[in-house]
Formats: sequence, structure tokens, C-alpha cells
Amino acid sequence: MQSPVPAFVHSLNAVSAILGKARAHEEAKKIKPEVMGELRLIADMFPLWRQICIATDHAKGASARLAGVEVPPFADTERTLEELQARIAKTVAFIQSIPEAAFEGAEAKTITVKAGPRELTFPAPFYLNSYAIPNFYFHLTTAYNILRSNGVEIGKVDFLGG
Repeated sequence: MQSPVPAFVHSLNAVSAILGKARAHEEAKKIKPEVMGELRLIADMFPLWRQICIATDHAKGASARLAGVEVPPFADTERTLEELQARIAKTVAFIQSIPEAAFEGAEAKTITVKAGPRELTFPAPFYLNSYAIPNFYFHLTTAYNILRSNGVEIGKVDFLGG
């Protein structure tokens, strides 16, 4: 199986750059650092900080599970844009530490993950392509939409990462 790491890294770097623009917006508008991370699209959706945490969890989780290495636990305590950028950097560093060779034969694996109170089991290719990647991009897109809807000047090119 081909490593998903390059695609995850590309998109994580793009969202980190978007958070950089959000930090500049925060500073220009004199918004307190604790405010931006709590923004949501709608009351019953997770806030920005949680969207980023879930996206990074899918990137590190999928990479680790497919490579057969332990998924590192992150505390999920990041709330500010700066802290979220640090979490993204930590995720990128971890997934880039996994050698490409670790993904050889991953397509034959069965992957089991906890989703709330449930355990879900998938063949590895289905797990990656129909669960991990869609969830990763859903949460990155939601984070982008939260920032865009709150006045941060970003566009599709920012999301795609140039």
C-alpha cells in the first residue's frame, strides 16, 4: 500500500498556513486568543479547536495503524490558534517519522478503531479510503469554513495548499 503520509502532510501544512492567516486576523481585529478556537458553524457542531484535533487524530491514526506502529496519544488540550499549529507540527513530525517501507503489505491488514462507544473493523484499504481520509477532509473543511465564515480572508487556494 502506498503511504498516505505525503497527502496528509500537504493538507496539514495548508491548514497550518490558514491558521497563520487566522492569527493575523485575530491580531488585526484585536480578538482575544481564546476566542477563535471556540468558534463554530452552528451550535451543535464541534468548535474549531476540536475540528483540528479530530483531523490530526485521523492523520496520525491512519498512518500509524497502516504502518503497524503505536498511535501516539495527544491530550486534546489545544485551544488557541498557536497551540493548534503546534499540534499540527507534532502530527506532521510523527507521521513523517514512519518509514515508507512500513506501509508495505498494509492492504492485507484489518483495522479496528473505536468510534465513541463502538468498535469499527475494516479491511485496510476501505478503512483508509472510506473512513480515515473522508473524516480527515471533513474536519479540515469544517475548520476552513469556520474561519472563512468569521471573516478570515482565505480561499480555495489556501485550502489546497498551493
